[in-house]
Amino acid sequence: MKILITGATGLVGKDLVKNLRARNHEVNILVRKKTGAENEFLWNQKKEEIDEKAFDGIDSIIHLAGASIGKRWTEDYKKELYSSRIDTAHFLFKTCKILNLKLKSYITASGINYYGTYTSDEILTEKDTVKNIDFLSELSMAWENSADEFSSISDKSVWIRTAMVLSEKGGSFPMLRKLVNYNLGSAVGSGKQWMNWIHLEDLINIYTLAVENKSISGKYNAVADEIPTNKDFMKSLAKSENKLFLPLNVPDFVLNLALGEMSEIILKGTRASNEKIKNTGFSFKYSNINQAFEDLI
Repeated sequence: MKILITGATGLVGKDLVKNLRARNHEVNILVRKKTGAENEFLWNQKKEEIDEKAFDGIDSIIHLAGASIGKRWTEDYKKELYSSRIDTAHFLFKTCKILNLKLKSYITASGINYYGTYTSDEILTEKDTVKNIDFLSELSMAWENSADEFSSISDKSVWIRTAMVLSEKGGSFPMLRKLVNYNLGSAVGSGKQWMNWIHLEDLINIYTLAVENKSISGKYNAVADEIPTNKDFMKSLAKSENKLFLPLNVPDFVLNLALGEMSEIILKGTRASNEKIKNTGFSFKYSNINQAFEDLI
């Protein structure tokens, strides 16, 4: 199969490209600056510039492009978070229509914060609607809605609602590990908020399944079986590193001062179910947090 990927130089994209090529798929990637990588093509959504050769013979598009949510959310940066996800999707669709393409699949990233950022023992499934409207839920809704237009040119669409990705290569994990190694590991806020997570390798395998399996269609929560509280997550990480776990929680106001509105994704959290993806026959390699830490550490 020939696949076009956006966001291919990011944490998830790099490993996904390697995995798909190892499985004998042909992969084109869209980049804003040339890196010398194999089969890369330039695009600039803001200028509406794109190398149309990237679309030659493609069967599927995987849209991973999006600015990191791990930066302070100023009003200007919020606009960038939207534009890098939604405007790029519209630009992809516009290009596909101009080229009169017919796809086997359109697969887009989304966030587990689609349901809203709040703390609850409720276990959320793909059948649930937004429970608490906030910035990330609105961003995720717009992100998912941007994929709807591809239904007219694609045999199927797949939305991957992704939890915090654990990898030693980037994302939140290296920062959390560094805190623990300085013996500064502790819960934040109440410590009772749930932490949805997924190991990078499992996430790559979900995307690969979405490409290769015709029956995979619709929206899926990409989250591991075990969902610990923030306190249990940090305590397990400290134990894995043979470091101290501080009994005093970091107060909410410290995170609010340091991170602003973005602190909500750390201070709050509910649980999401992964039963739908498992019902397809998918098996998680890292189903509990200790397995993940053992691999990453």
